[in-house]
Amino acid sequence: MSEFVIVSRHEGAVKWLAQRGITGQVLTHVSDPAQVADKAVVGNLPLHLAAQAARIGSIDMPGLRADQRGQDLSPEEMDAAGASIVWYEVRAL
Repeated sequence: MSEFVIVSRHEGAVKWLAQRGITGQVLTHVSDPAQVADKAVVGNLPLHLAAQAARIGSIDMPGLRADQRGQDLSPEEMDAAGASIVWYEVRAL
């Protein structure tokens, strides 16, 4: 398994991931492709950086209310919004 890197400014999301066994270096910003190269990354990345990662995890919350967008939610609020992780592989052609 690749090393995990979490790209987030949201403490609640980091805690939610830890409850699911996903821990690792937490970054608020990625400026160097080496920070994510060949690693499993959870968070939002531009495509040129996502293509450097082994895989990208997106936290999807289909029940997220409009007033919750951009907020630092607790793990319980994330669960109530139906949070789950969807994994992607991004490749440059």
